[in-house]
Amino acid sequence: MSFTAPYSIRHATSSTPIPKSQAKEVNRGRRPRILLVTPEISASDHLAKNGKPAPCVKAGGLADVSALLFDSLAESGADVHVAIPHFRSLFQLGPKGHSRRLHLCQDREFSYRRSVYDGCAQSNLRAALAFQRDVIHYVMPRLQPDLIHCHDWMTGLVPAAARSMGIPSLFTVHNLHDERDSLGHIEDRGIDAARFWENLYFHQYPGSYENARNNNSVSMLASGILAADHMNTVSRSFLGELAGGDHPTSWAITDAVRGKLGAGRAHGIVNSLPSSISPKQDPHLSHRYDASNHVSGKLANKLALQRALGLEEDEEAPILFWPSRLDPVQKGCHLLADMLYRLVSDYWGLGLQVVFVADGPYRETFEGIAKFHNLKHRIAVAGFSESLSRLGYAGSDFMLMPSAYEPCGLSQMIGLRYGSLPIVHSTGGLRDTVTHFDPQQNTGNGFVFEHYNPQGLRWAIDEAMRFHMRPQAERKAQVSRIMTQAAHDHSPASMVDQYMEIYRKLLQPQSA
Repeated sequence: MSFTAPYSIRHATSSTPIPKSQAKEVNRGRRPRILLVTPEISASDHLAKNGKPAPCVKAGGLADVSALLFDSLAESGADVHVAIPHFRSLFQLGPKGHSRRLHLCQDREFSYRRSVYDGCAQSNLRAALAFQRDVIHYVMPRLQPDLIHCHDWMTGLVPAAARSMGIPSLFTVHNLHDERDSLGHIEDRGIDAARFWENLYFHQYPGSYENARNNNSVSMLASGILAADHMNTVSRSFLGELAGGDHPTSWAITDAVRGKLGAGRAHGIVNSLPSSISPKQDPHLSHRYDASNHVSGKLANKLALQRALGLEEDEEAPILFWPSRLDPVQKGCHLLADMLYRLVSDYWGLGLQVVFVADGPYRETFEGIAKFHNLKHRIAVAGFSESLSRLGYAGSDFMLMPSAYEPCGLSQMIGLRYGSLPIVHSTGGLRDTVTHFDPQQNTGNGFVFEHYNPQGLRWAIDEAMRFHMRPQAERKAQVSRIMTQAAHDHSPASMVDQYMEIYRKLLQPQSA
């Protein structure tokens, strides 16, 4: 979709849409102005033009999606801008300043941080309010965007403010995390919420402004969903799971999602990886490869991975790779911990090795298992680094992602591109991107278990090990098929086209 043609759009500071005939006259020759509001973003090619530094402020997949959307919109002809907190400790501005499209929100609360999210919930909430205060009172009035696209709970108040200004908005849910605060405290932090309080989601029906201000609490995530014109999650299955109350989240979020679904304004759009993430061009690998020569390529990277981590150098050893955050609440670490020693013991003859390249509270648990059983030559635990993680995908045969819930997940998509077949729990984005392998039908791309317990995970790993013991020619053909398919599935163009279709609807007056 191109944004070079004029669109009939409503005026940014009016609560009433301009009639179509007038809108065409007002906006003739002007590209639609789109504001992305996100707490994180990866390095953007368009923000880095003319020698200006592009910030890379990343905690997860949201950063990659934000950068991909920004660059794609810029290439399509939109006048696209992005607002992020000014994390001064995470990126430096050069002598040439920064792009006019980049709006850095200022506050001491996030000026000295070493990461996007702090370990303290109250600190994160203060940062979120400071960020939104700057967006609502400075960026939006100055920029006067025609459309606002907000991401996750730290932007949850912005759609309500946008609605009061007559600006259409899209709210994207990447994660389940939410924070609550009182309207009084929100206003005390400098946000004039009195003009949009009716569009927020309160714990109890407020009745009046005074009641809302003093005796109630606001859900940031539910407010973003409720107030936005459209909302989406980052996979189709996760949208249905949220509406069904399948995950440990509040009724407010479930109710808000159900409302948007009932209005036909909820969507599931699977995230995508940049095309640059590929074993054919990855600078972190010992040996680059593609679907046609993956056997030799993955073997060279396997030996490099084993040497880097102090594992036994064994060309035939199957390697299970854990790339995700070691979070026992979401990622299913305990399912593997309960069986890890038995698993390595049962496949000792095959030389099974398990590699962790990840941070999180369960890291010490896996380190303890390896040390107690004297298995450091078979179990390697390393903190996250981008280069070692990419080598893990390239050098491993299978990657583990037994998440309790997964809004989308990018790790399984990287695994498919790199020929490390995913072993996953059937949930959210994992269900939408990984199908169970069936060599007889020549279908599937991974190993999927339904029952979220150690037995379910062990069954899927056993299935993977059975595949590993098949003749090499058969394995080569199947992995080549899967890698080739992964290079085309869930492409950036497909994801961006779906977002642009929503933008198109929002930029029309009748979408009010």
